[in-house]
Formats: sequence, C-alpha cells, structure tokens
Amino acid sequence: MIASPLTGLSLSSAHRAFAAVGQFCAQGDMSKNLQTCVQLISGAARRGARMVFLPEASDFIAENRAQAAQQAQALDGAFMKEIQQAAKDNNIWVSVGMHEQQATGLPFNINAVVNDEGMVVSAYRKLHLFDVNVKDGPRLLESASSSRGDRVADVVDTPVGRLGLAVCYDMRFPELAQSLRARGAQLLSYPSAFTEPTGAAHWEVLLRARAVETQTYVFAAAQIGRHSAKRSSYGDAMIVDPWGVVVARCSRTTSEPLLALAEINIDYLEKVRREMPVFNHKRPDIFTDYSS
Repeated sequence: MIASPLTGLSLSSAHRAFAAVGQFCAQGDMSKNLQTCVQLISGAARRGARMVFLPEASDFIAENRAQAAQQAQALDGAFMKEIQQAAKDNNIWVSVGMHEQQATGLPFNINAVVNDEGMVVSAYRKLHLFDVNVKDGPRLLESASSSRGDRVADVVDTPVGRLGLAVCYDMRFPELAQSLRARGAQLLSYPSAFTEPTGAAHWEVLLRARAVETQTYVFAAAQIGRHSAKRSSYGDAMIVDPWGVVVARCSRTTSEPLLALAEINIDYLEKVRREMPVFNHKRPDIFTDYSS
C-alpha cells in the first residue's frame, strides 16, 4: 500500500482553508427548503468554513413535471436572492444546485456559485441528464422536466481553490472531470440527488475515482431521505481528497440537515500532482478523442 503524500508534508496555512458539504431532504415547499439552505450556510460559516456546498435541487424536488415547470425561477429570482443575501451576511462562498427557469422551454438543472459579497459568479447547466430505467430500480426521465446544457463552465477562483462545476449524474462521465482539470481545476463540485439503488452501488466509488484520476478535491453535497411517495435519495454527502481518501462525510442515519467539514490544503494537492504527474504522461497522440 502506497502511503498518502500528506505524510511528512509541511503544511502552509496560506494554502489551507475549511470547506463544508451539506445534506438535507428537500421537498416541494420552496420556502421551507430555503430556510434549511440558509441555516446550513450560517452553520458552515460559524464552524469556520470559507465555502459551503449545497445539494442538487436545493430549491425544490417536485412531485411531477407540471410542478417542476411551475416552481422553477430565473437566476435572479427570489430563491437565489435569499441565497445571495445569506452568503453576504455570513461572509462565505456558496455552491448551490437549483432549477433555472428559461423564457421558453424546460428549466435547466444548474450548479450556481455565489461569492462572499453575494454576487453570482458562475452558473453551470447540467450537461448529462438522467434518463434511465433500471430493472427493479429507478425509472427516471430527467429530460422530460429539464433542458440539457451545452457547454463546460469556466473554472472559478474561490477561497478554497480553483473550482470546476458539475451536477450529480455528470460524475459518470470522466471526460468532463478531465476537461475541468485541464482547465486548471483543483476542486470539483457534484451537488447531487442520487437514487438509493444507484447510490448504494456506485456513489462513493465514482466520487473517489473522479478525485484520484484528476488529483482534485471532490465535493459531493447530497439530498437524502423521502421527498415524496415516488422519490427518495441516498445521501452520504462527502468530501474526497486528491489521493482518493474520504476526509469528511455526513451520516446516513437521519434525513435532518447536516454539515461535514474538511480542511482543503492546496500544498497537499500540488505534492500529489508533483509526485505522481499523471497529466504529464497522457498520450493525446494515441487517444485523440480524450486529448484534454
């Protein structure tokens, strides 16, 4: 077994900061979900986090397609304005998954980033939509209620590192993570609402794989518990370090709102990359479809 590169590393406080992932059970009541989000934001700030990551669909999880279309708001809507105010009031950065209403067509499933001044600095629209029909498992057709994004978002400079944005099902597509790493990402964010069967089978292994192959910190805030008679989520919100170690996670024994915090150390990340320089060993001359 190869020891973690953290062993013997002199840690510089200049490149260290705490971050938090949140976990809760959103339902159709947006005002209640917003209250929970604000509580998680303020709680993370009180515990010393510079940035907090909230789950996919933190604004609401609808019971049907009509409700989803009706409840979605624009990026400058009331839900986001309250998230912005909470970020400013608590002097903390926020990543939040939510629905973005369009002038026409179905809403986008987005990962939005708000800085500690309350400004929206980035919004990524989910590229890969979860259309699956698993025997004796989930049957979901996300494309019936959401529009598909069409671009990779630029990496965002945050107090905890350079952040690449994704959403939930995107974690099954390593080319997105590789592209974000190639653009300079030191961190990856996957706000999620994983189903229970797929979560039990694949959640942790996918997140750890993305962390190891890109040598980044991975933040996976998560929905948990029963949202409605038809839908429930796996939970297990976690933070994974660039060596693939789960350094923080929320309990799955409750659907009450929870936070998990970890120290993010960019010196450690750079040591991992320096001692195992896998991106220097890529073969774009051979694998032209994956040259990023």
